[in-house]
Amino acid sequence: MSEVDVLFATLRQAADPQTVDCIESVVVRGSDRDLNRINALAFADAHHLDEEKVIAALLHAARIGAFEMTWNVLCPGCGGVLDTGTTLKAVDRETYHCALCAAGYEPTLDEMVEVTFTISPRVRRIAAHEPDRLPPLEYYRQIFFSSGVDLPADFEERFGRILLEMIELDPGEKAFVSLQLPAQFVIVFDAVTHFAQFIDVNGEPTDERQNLSMGISQGHGQNETLALRPGVLRLTLENHTDRRVLPNVCVAGDDLHDLLGRRRPFLTAKRLLTNQSFRDIYRTDTLDVDQRLKITSLTFLFTDLRGSTALYERVGDLAAFDLVRAHFRVLHEIVATETGAVVKTIGDAVMATFPTPDRAVAAALRMREAMLRLNAEHGSDDLLLKIGIHEGPCLAVNLNERQDYFGQTVNIASRVQGLADPNVILTTEAVVGDAQVSEILRDSGIASVSRMEELHGIGREVRIFALS
Repeated sequence: MSEVDVLFATLRQAADPQTVDCIESVVVRGSDRDLNRINALAFADAHHLDEEKVIAALLHAARIGAFEMTWNVLCPGCGGVLDTGTTLKAVDRETYHCALCAAGYEPTLDEMVEVTFTISPRVRRIAAHEPDRLPPLEYYRQIFFSSGVDLPADFEERFGRILLEMIELDPGEKAFVSLQLPAQFVIVFDAVTHFAQFIDVNGEPTDERQNLSMGISQGHGQNETLALRPGVLRLTLENHTDRRVLPNVCVAGDDLHDLLGRRRPFLTAKRLLTNQSFRDIYRTDTLDVDQRLKITSLTFLFTDLRGSTALYERVGDLAAFDLVRAHFRVLHEIVATETGAVVKTIGDAVMATFPTPDRAVAAALRMREAMLRLNAEHGSDDLLLKIGIHEGPCLAVNLNERQDYFGQTVNIASRVQGLADPNVILTTEAVVGDAQVSEILRDSGIASVSRMEELHGIGREVRIFALS
């Protein structure tokens, strides 16, 4: 049995076998492009697989060394990859600048950090393992643009319609190019260094040759937009870096925006952090102690057992422990199947996160039904679950050697749970106002009753909704 056979046999023990079979088939028969920076959600859609099973399989594949996982910081404008690292710890700048969009962005884990998977060279070598040897447009396609940019199949042909010049320059090499400038906005851009120069071409055409010299280097500052006239341009480009660069000159008009404007879902860092498989595999090696990464929207669900101390007194330690353990097992299973993750347990309480409010509400409704079934099986109402849900911005942090969350959203969710009565789910307006949540409640025949409550430590009244 080869090393690759051993890896996939091991993977089948940890992940869904059908999903692993599909991944192995692509590894054997797929193109090099298929195995570089795999978008887990697009892969699941293309092969009619469950997204969570695909994510789990790729995470386990990365753990055993069959794939390499990368965290890419994206420009929310053009979808280009601004930086990349093997862990989330590499996202360590306050601002990331996109030269192509001439804009700076504070990184958030919602839509600005993607997670992709590339086949390991030990399993199969692909062209992207040596990116500086990729053809220029393949470099743009496979390395510069994120997996969330839905590039058309005829990308090369359509890009060729707006391309005035494309040049490959080895380290230290200089090139002289003559080209005809149209009366349009033009960009000189290199995907390797992210060098960009904007040229506003307008006015009367000129017969005189215009000259422009540029040195391409790492860490360059933003250049001012140049004004030139339509006509011949003699462009001198020099590579000041220690690797190949790929500057192109193209027309930045509607055709370019249409070419790059289509988007598709991708695996965000936020979604991965709320994935139970990820938390189980990468327990402590996610964030540095000093990192504080923003998430603009995350949903928190808190649960607690009412009267658990009295339960131990009433039925004895052993019976109570078995009941509480069964309750934890059921809650963990429900959280995981609703695309959430358990952040921690404190005594008999659970703190869980979900990427969207509707998943948290769906989980809460299932939890309530599950506790009613457990109680019916045991012939008593011993498991009285209190549930609170809130959604909003927060910080992802490393706290007590584990990945955790901090902020007022967390505090409110905890306080809301503290007000809940047994078998009543309390949520905030941010949750019930979500369109998907409204649909779930309507389809389930769940009524909501609101009231204003002053939450301890929050300093203001909050409208809460009881789902019963």
